[in-house]
Amino acid sequence: MQLIFIPNFAPSKSKRLKRGDIIEIEITDYAFGGNGLAKIQTEQGQFAVFVANTYPGQLVQARIANKRKKHAECKLIKVLRDAPDAKDLGYQEISGAPYIKLPVERQRELKKSSTLEQYRRIGDVQNIYDLFDEYIASPADFNYRNKMEYSFSSIRQVLETGEEEDDAFALGFKTRGTWWKVENLDKESGLFDVELETKLKDIREYLRSTGLTAWHPPQKVGFYRHLVVRKSFDKDQLLINLVTSSQGLKGFDRKAFASFMRDLLGDRLAGLQHTINDEVSDRSKIENGSNQLLYGEPVVLEKLLGLHFEISMESFFQTNPKSAERLYTKAIAYAQENFDLKNQILMDLFCGTGTIGQIMASQIDGVKVIGVDIVPEAIEDAKRNANRNQIKNLDFYAADVGKFLYEYPNYIGKIHTVMLDPPRAGIAPKTLKKVMTLGAKQIVYISCNPATQARDTKELEAEGYELKKISLVDQFPHTSHIEAVALFIKK
Repeated sequence: MQLIFIPNFAPSKSKRLKRGDIIEIEITDYAFGGNGLAKIQTEQGQFAVFVANTYPGQLVQARIANKRKKHAECKLIKVLRDAPDAKDLGYQEISGAPYIKLPVERQRELKKSSTLEQYRRIGDVQNIYDLFDEYIASPADFNYRNKMEYSFSSIRQVLETGEEEDDAFALGFKTRGTWWKVENLDKESGLFDVELETKLKDIREYLRSTGLTAWHPPQKVGFYRHLVVRKSFDKDQLLINLVTSSQGLKGFDRKAFASFMRDLLGDRLAGLQHTINDEVSDRSKIENGSNQLLYGEPVVLEKLLGLHFEISMESFFQTNPKSAERLYTKAIAYAQENFDLKNQILMDLFCGTGTIGQIMASQIDGVKVIGVDIVPEAIEDAKRNANRNQIKNLDFYAADVGKFLYEYPNYIGKIHTVMLDPPRAGIAPKTLKKVMTLGAKQIVYISCNPATQARDTKELEAEGYELKKISLVDQFPHTSHIEAVALFIKK
């Protein structure tokens, strides 16, 4: 391993670089997906260096993870000098918000240009700027998340010294690029609930005082594993789940912990759960173990565009609900821009808990909505919330989208509009073809990964669906994530 400083012009540097090398380099550009970019001019031409979670103006130290002929992919070790326009806002830096020091306006510029370029490069949409509608910013730039997961570890990353401390009791976020060590969160991150994050150190000290140990990830031993918190912005309440192993369970006083949390949070505590998870994989999901309600209710209520949604700890729900309102408003506006949807049949594919389908069913006279999602629990949530909102004109099916379309061919030619919201990996090519065989007059495609949407644009246009307009929705300030909503109309 060697430490290499790379200037802008380095005739032979790229040949000497190899995997594992630590380099110091200045970031000059930004690429889609959160990669800072530096370009080295060599005798063979330009050599690109991508460093994850960085932005222009930074001088960084990074480790080469992959080396190719014309580029290298690196993992950030530390920022040696920040960008001139970066500003410390007083939040604790965490791996989940790498751009929090960068002005929000600058973040938006970088996201917009790098995302639209994906449609030109991957989707061959050369007139993408002509089709671009608007950039929809999050209503709140800070404290916008409604869910956060904190990890315990007996291996602590000491922020002040950069050293690793064993036999510790850490509660906070994992150090970037690691799965075994955790940085204590001692003040708010700027992303989640201020009171909860301010009091997290009190929860940490209380649990440490029980004498039970934090999880040791490499050794797979210990008691405390995760603390998962959901927030209702509408009710200003918190639903909390403590995830532990069963090692030392007899020494854990559930009643005393519940009493401590009630005293700490008062009426803001909607419910407190305890999940026992002995799986070796580092996951906090309830289905991986047994769950017990220690206090209150197992759900919180949230409001979205006038409808109420019951959210359990495991429900899929938009992480930034106020921004989600803007996303859904734009998607519904696209759906109604060229057609009167009254008395039409709409299909909501990858519907999750059915939020957008319920909103459309409540707003459009006589419309019939069919929602499909592979997760049975999400469909059960959708049905329960539809009953709560007294919406009758929709049906939900728990099924794989591709198989559902194959098993119900009677929908071919009868669906007017398809609302498409696939997971981050995008929609499988065979499934996309089945969607197009429905013959819908239009497809409103929501994507949490515009790169896969850009890829699918080629397929849609090849089958006669013309991209009419597209908007970008920034639901996650201070991160690289951005969503897109696109309107495709059958020629």
